[in-house]
Amino acid sequence: MDAELSELLDGIGPRLRALRRDRGLTLEVLAQDTGISVSTLSRLESGLRRPTLDLLIPLARAHRVALDQLVAAPATGDPRVHLRPRSRGNGSVLVPLTQYPGRVQVFKQVLAHREPRLVTHAGYEWLYVLAGELRLVLGEREVVLRPGEVAEFDTGEPHWFGPAGREAVEILHLFGPRGDQAVVRTGPTTDG
Repeated sequence: MDAELSELLDGIGPRLRALRRDRGLTLEVLAQDTGISVSTLSRLESGLRRPTLDLLIPLARAHRVALDQLVAAPATGDPRVHLRPRSRGNGSVLVPLTQYPGRVQVFKQVLAHREPRLVTHAGYEWLYVLAGELRLVLGEREVVLRPGEVAEFDTGEPHWFGPAGREAVEILHLFGPRGDQAVVRTGPTTDG
């Protein structure tokens, strides 16, 4: 085996351990999610067992990442993302930033004025205001978000969001499967 391939394989274990820990999972929970034994998972993470596709595919599914993220495959081709904005009839624009089915989807949106219409559906949403003011209606509650502010909510609750006034609002919109919630991590502060 050449040195480059050996180095690539050696990096998978620590990457798997970091993903599991970042998600706050134990080996036991991951074993239940994947059908892979705790001892095999431990040996994979510690580098005592070489990864195979039979092991990596269920792990990629459980962590909701692309297989190449587990392997850290070398980049190929053009690294630029070629976005395709979608215009809406009312003057709004939607720009998909990700295309990973079953995982969190990310969009940049410019929302033009429209009348509120509450909807419900399965999932979880996060809204980050880039410019303008966003009006968010959640059931009986209503709030206005300004640039730099974030909202997150279960989409099973009746909701609507759009510009707070007549001017368009620009947002980052994240939509994930039911059960996904943001995990905010901060490091210790150091007094300098």
